Amino acid sequence: MALKRTLVGLVLALAVAVIAAAGLGAQAGAAAVPFKLGTFDQGGRTLVGLVLRDTQIVDIARANAAYESANPSAPRLTAPADMKQLIARYDTEWKPRLAAIARTVSSASSAPAYAYAVSAVKILPPVRPSVQLNAGGNYVEHESGIATNQARGRGAPAPAAAAAPAATSAPGIWERKAGDTRDNPYLFQKSPTVIIGANDPIVVPRGRVQIDFECEFATVISKPAHYVPVDKAADYIFGYTAHHDVSDRAGRGDRKMGGSDWLIGKNHDTFGPLGPFIVPKEFIKDPMHTRHTMYLNNVVMQDSNTDRMSHNIYELLSFASNIMTLSAGDVISGGSPAGTNIERADPRWMRAGDVAKCEIEGIGALNNPVVAESTVSTR
Repeated sequence: MALKRTLVGLVLALAVAVIAAAGLGAQAGAAAVPFKLGTFDQGGRTLVGLVLRDTQIVDIARANAAYESANPSAPRLTAPADMKQLIARYDTEWKPRLAAIARTVSSASSAPAYAYAVSAVKILPPVRPSVQLNAGGNYVEHESGIATNQARGRGAPAPAAAAAPAATSAPGIWERKAGDTRDNPYLFQKSPTVIIGANDPIVVPRGRVQIDFECEFATVISKPAHYVPVDKAADYIFGYTAHHDVSDRAGRGDRKMGGSDWLIGKNHDTFGPLGPFIVPKEFIKDPMHTRHTMYLNNVVMQDSNTDRMSHNIYELLSFASNIMTLSAGDVISGGSPAGTNIERADPRWMRAGDVAKCEIEGIGALNNPVVAESTVSTR
């Protein structure tokens, strides 16, 4: 009988322990606080920050020092010097620590000394990618809109497209599956030197008047990526941000190399607003069903969804990694949806005095004034 009572007691104790653990797990799950990440200037000092509710910036280095002081048994972490370092060490070190910091600050009765209002800091580009790649012609309606406008006489395309040979694989780069009738992905480079942050001015270069807008959903790479299969690409994604692919549509002035010039078209200074923040991938419910909207002076110019991409973000990452090795902090922008001026019979080019706003659901908005070059000092 005594043995029986002992066994019953052990079972009851085990049950209580299981219930308690479940309760603690549920409590921990309920305490999870979503956050974004960015780079900021605070009084002349650059800091890597954790963003809460789009209103509060937490200095990660100072918050971590406070956390470790209050939790002596916690692992000691070296604060990241920049966003690339944070990205590279996120999964192995910083993901649980940032989650703890987010919970601490969110539950505090008042803001700690290491937290600032967004209005008190300058928002810088969240990351300075070593490689910035952009997809061209990657939205169904965008491509068809360009073709329609060209047929109106704005640079008619070669009429033999229907007679062109069927698309084939690019050996060693893009091996298409049977029945895949899409063209191969198309990526071009955008110089990292043209990247600017939220609220920075987009400068209209002297003598150039056909300046177009393209609001794009961008993917941030988490770790070195080379020859990545499509079905493994998600493992190489850190998070997502917004990118405004500002474009000069006026061409080069002659027909050299067929008139194509992606340096002129895409790489004037300031033609790459990026940000305002990076959202770690765990906080974006469905990256391939995310709305993005372009406004010019509060008028909607583009309104689309990432589900309209011809090649999804995983295919673009795989394609790029079969050409070059990508590194933590590199960016691949998914291309522009419909609504750009090269699709419009009556284009409304961006000009000085405009305000451009590229907004991505769940990420935030890039608000950039448009100014003439003569009003901006030489950088």
